[in-house]
Amino acid sequence: MLETLFGERNELVEIALTHPSYTKENDLSDLENYERLEFFGDSVLKLFTSKLLYSTYPEAPEGELSKIRSILVSDAILAQVAVKIGLDKELILGPAEEKQGGRKRESNIACALEAVFGAYYLSGKEAEIEKFIKDYILVFAEDIDKHFEKYNAKDILQQYTQGIDKSLPVYNTVEVKGPAHKPVFVVEVEWQGRVIARGEGKSKKEAQQNCALEACKILGAV
Repeated sequence: MLETLFGERNELVEIALTHPSYTKENDLSDLENYERLEFFGDSVLKLFTSKLLYSTYPEAPEGELSKIRSILVSDAILAQVAVKIGLDKELILGPAEEKQGGRKRESNIACALEAVFGAYYLSGKEAEIEKFIKDYILVFAEDIDKHFEKYNAKDILQQYTQGIDKSLPVYNTVEVKGPAHKPVFVVEVEWQGRVIARGEGKSKKEAQQNCALEACKILGAV
């Protein structure tokens, strides 16, 4: 699908799909995995996302644009988009990382997508990247703007608890349900020595976010 979205693959794109575990387990150079391209692609992503937000919300202040962008470029959104285009299936992983579920790890998938942006930008595909970000990532912006607490509940809960007694909420994974290839994580959040709320998700991060949102509602933080 990458060819359809961005154009012909090249050596840079193959590097963008190569996880550090593969180069490490095969005694290859670190220059042959996605880390450098991820570093560059992160800036490419922020540049085009900022440009699109600036034109889409001409009257929004800087603070609001920054708030929306912070969620748009988060691992949670990037991983969701990457899975939608099948990028998770194209990752090149070391055997150990593969065995440990690295193909489904949110951070791995998100980093690879950023690296892909870097690779295609260096290949002269700026227009294709901007179109992709507009079609696949910016579409979350309206919902983020209207329901920011849904996406940023952990930060909101932390600010709330620190404002009360300077303490932090603690998240505990209490159960993993379902088959190994499609787990559902169950998380509880504690504060002041008691369990405040429980949440579920396809990843620990998603479960924590859902748990935090429920806690925020219970505590009146949102």
